[in-house]
Amino acid sequence: MALAGLAAVLGGCAGDQTGTILAPAAISVPTQAPLTTGRRVADEADHAKLVASFGGEYRAPATLRLLTEITDRLVRASERPEEPYAVTLLDSAVVNAFALPSGRLYVTRGLVALASDSSEVAAVLAHEIAHVTLRHATARTEMALRSQLVSRVVADVLNDPATGAQMESQSKVTLARFSRDQELEADAAGVKTLAGAGFDPFGAARFLTALNRTLALKTGTGSGAEPDMLATHPGTVERITLVTRAARRIGAPGLGVDERARFLAAIDGIAYGDNPGDGMVRGSRFLHPSLGIAFEVPDGIAIENTRNAVLGTTRDGSKRLLFDQVESSAGRSLEDVLKATWNDGIDAGTIENRIVGGRPAVFAVSKGKDWTFRLVAIRVGENTYRMIMAAKGSADPDAAFRRWVDSLSSLDPDEARALKPLHLRVVTASSGETAEQLATRMVAPDRALDRFLVLNGLDRGGAVKSGQGYKLIGE
Repeated sequence: MALAGLAAVLGGCAGDQTGTILAPAAISVPTQAPLTTGRRVADEADHAKLVASFGGEYRAPATLRLLTEITDRLVRASERPEEPYAVTLLDSAVVNAFALPSGRLYVTRGLVALASDSSEVAAVLAHEIAHVTLRHATARTEMALRSQLVSRVVADVLNDPATGAQMESQSKVTLARFSRDQELEADAAGVKTLAGAGFDPFGAARFLTALNRTLALKTGTGSGAEPDMLATHPGTVERITLVTRAARRIGAPGLGVDERARFLAAIDGIAYGDNPGDGMVRGSRFLHPSLGIAFEVPDGIAIENTRNAVLGTTRDGSKRLLFDQVESSAGRSLEDVLKATWNDGIDAGTIENRIVGGRPAVFAVSKGKDWTFRLVAIRVGENTYRMIMAAKGSADPDAAFRRWVDSLSSLDPDEARALKPLHLRVVTASSGETAEQLATRMVAPDRALDRFLVLNGLDRGGAVKSGQGYKLIGE
């Protein structure tokens, strides 16, 4: 897996989107440009593969029914009310949403769990609908194809590889900038549609604020980090400012409905976090009962468990990691496994055979133009795992990487049996009850109060309203 795979850790449209498959983004294409892509009925086989990559569909009839009703209201208020849409709820703890040009919308249960009312999840769906109506995915594909063509012509036909490489590099920056512009365009259009459908237009700002707070909670850092030049999404703080301004142009706070009580009733009992059978993240630890392994990542790196790998990143994206299982036939050396599963060149002089915790392992280094990669293939019983850490610029992640590798251990059977799936439970606050008191009822690995506040859109010190519903994490 090359840099592009690791760089996708925080990709996606709505959120902390690790392991994201598709992230609609693009630029406006001149009218004279030939179209090679366009709106079509989504291929069912591709849809099935996409859903499977996110853990399958999550079966929650009440939640899906509400999402469908919200989508229908938004479509009627959109610029293309005649176009069909279908929403799928994905069984993934990652906070994410995305759309296909065909009108298929995808929302993870992790995103639904983070939202506090119908207007917040409606804001996300309105944003994705805007990507479709504005033909962003098509435009990005067209521009990417054109950029590749120009670079290839300059490099191959005109026999100028240096200029071709320079143009390719410039086009990546240009595409990233236009992608950010289109995210902002979708935000603005989404707020307009949100209000047109009768929802509180300030729901968009509330959800993005919750997203920013949950990312900061994971990394233990401040919020509002700015994207680098190649980031495809704007900074969350910038987006919050834009959608708040757009909402204020429509009216003062209090306009539209949020349908909080109805939303909470529809999501009461949905799964929260990872499924123990697929491995679980507990703070900085990853535990996989089925495989019988566990490890701990360095401070400042937030990790997400996807269907095929554990992905991690620092808040600023300067350091990233990947953990996955690779196939290894009997008798095949770990060095061969590492070389066969890494697309980029490996520095032969850095290959090192070691024993880590009684397990055979092969270490190596791969250096790209902007990144340094530390890699290891390690055998645990009959399974072979790959651990990769990347650092941007001149930094070498060696020290943090070796601590991470050394933390790989067997999972204690008693600890494995104690791991149970978590769910959201909606409770009604009693008279005089405080956020601190409600937080003590949470099943949380750490910082229970902070997690309660983020889940319920409350500020520290904010009052809990008697008789109102609040989300708790429980077994």
